[in-house]
Amino acid sequence: MTDRRRYVLMLWSLVLLIGGCAKGVENPPPTTKADAGAADSQLSGTIEVTGASTIGPLMTEIAKRFESQHPKVRVNVQMGGTSRGIADARKGLADIGMASRDLKDDENDLQRFKIARDGVCIILHETNPISELSDEQIIEIYTGKTKNWKQVGGSDAPITVVNKAEGRSTLEVFAGYFKLKNPDIQADVVIGDNEQGVKTVAGNPNAIGYVSIGTAEYDRHSGVSIKLLPIKGTEASTKNVANGSFPISRTLNLVTKDEPQGAAKALIDFAQSPAVHDLIKELSFVPIEP
Repeated sequence: MTDRRRYVLMLWSLVLLIGGCAKGVENPPPTTKADAGAADSQLSGTIEVTGASTIGPLMTEIAKRFESQHPKVRVNVQMGGTSRGIADARKGLADIGMASRDLKDDENDLQRFKIARDGVCIILHETNPISELSDEQIIEIYTGKTKNWKQVGGSDAPITVVNKAEGRSTLEVFAGYFKLKNPDIQADVVIGDNEQGVKTVAGNPNAIGYVSIGTAEYDRHSGVSIKLLPIKGTEASTKNVANGSFPISRTLNLVTKDEPQGAAKALIDFAQSPAVHDLIKELSFVPIEP
């Protein structure tokens, strides 16, 4: 073979190689799960999450685990109540809002994603001799008709009524169950998040409050000086929220203005997955099974 022939054959081989590569670009192979995982690992950016203080601690733990799997993503979680979460999501101030109640009719423009269930319970200081209150007794305490514990079989001591601030979904769930309107509630102390409610009651033997069962159960098991009262004879517990027997329960939700995309969607999918059920249970909430 002459040198010229070898040169021509080399040129044709190079042309065929380039043609094959171009064909490969025009017709890429189907994306596999492995490819999707690789693309997912390239998520980046900052996700702003605001809203319900009930969900805040849980979402913070979920965010930490999510960030460990996606090192280029940062998740900022800020609390401030369900009303803030809904308003921020609507205005675009947050990528994701946290709402610890069902959405109202005028909020159905939002996209909702359920991540857990919780209940709302009455709490007293652990030294209070009262072990149960009827619905009517609770209503009379919160409307100021009953002002002393001796009126409901307790000690001769004034009752300190602890209420949630406006815009908190725990207040809405509590008031909705007992058919109370906010102006009817006669509060001595107004608090924001659940932990403030627990600390206020734990620091006052004559106080009564209501908080998330998840928060109260977790704090009680951690040695905080409170006790959870039953409602209609049913123990306030995560177990009874899970089996549907506790009468005051709610869904914990993430909300967005539009269908989530990119990192925000990945975070919501993660928060709804079995990969975080251990975190949900550790914080005394109830996972939502698929």
